[in-house]
Amino acid sequence: MIMRIISIVLIKNEDMFIETVLRNILDFSDEIIVADDYLTKDRTPEIVENIAQKEPKIQYHRIFRTQASHEMIQHYAGTRTWIFAVDGDEIYDPEGLSRFRKRLEAGELDRWWCIFGNVLNCKTIDKKRQIAEGYLAPPSRSMTKLYNFSAIDSWEGPCKERLHGGKINFRAGYDASLRYNLHEEVDWDASDFRCLHTCFLPRSSLDKGKHALRLNITDRTAWPWWRRFLGIQKNYVPWKLQKYCRGEIVKKNIRSFFP
Repeated sequence: MIMRIISIVLIKNEDMFIETVLRNILDFSDEIIVADDYLTKDRTPEIVENIAQKEPKIQYHRIFRTQASHEMIQHYAGTRTWIFAVDGDEIYDPEGLSRFRKRLEAGELDRWWCIFGNVLNCKTIDKKRQIAEGYLAPPSRSMTKLYNFSAIDSWEGPCKERLHGGKINFRAGYDASLRYNLHEEVDWDASDFRCLHTCFLPRSSLDKGKHALRLNITDRTAWPWWRRFLGIQKNYVPWKLQKYCRGEIVKKNIRSFFP
């Protein structure tokens, strides 16, 4: 059976980075499903639609329910498919992904349920100097999302969004503990599966220079109303500061991310 990589991109107001996000995963993916919140108000729909017209791999959907993003990929359970979940603030290294895909095609990582890669949680990105500054994972938390759907018979809902919640029915020999922390074995400079996480930068032209750390779709659907209110009012999310700001601030060359 031929291995496939299906990317599912869940977004809302992402016009600062969305074109780079999509183009950098284009060659890695056999198909890219973009699920855009129907309340998106910036230029995100225009940008994605323009790319989708030129790239047949990209399917663009405006959704009214975040649950629909999981319904779009759950039928891949039981097939030789890797589901790659990407957010609008995640820029991957396309050169590294090209090499990493060969490992997936060879079946080298088939024994794992999900894989976590290297991350730089960016405080600044200087495209001219090709330098980014931020916190590395590890010691910060990795938030990459690559799931082996050949390891399961089904992932039943209801799910608040793609790959969140519901009930997973694993095949014999697999369980939820088979999580490969690749980022703990390979350092950033040697990694093929690595991501610039722009969570501390403005993601939309609507941000207008405000502090950028905002509630994601997951935060809005999973958190109680009082926690969402506090996060919005203070314009930061303490949980994210704790998870994504561990260790020292480092500077890294990012030439391969912006070819």
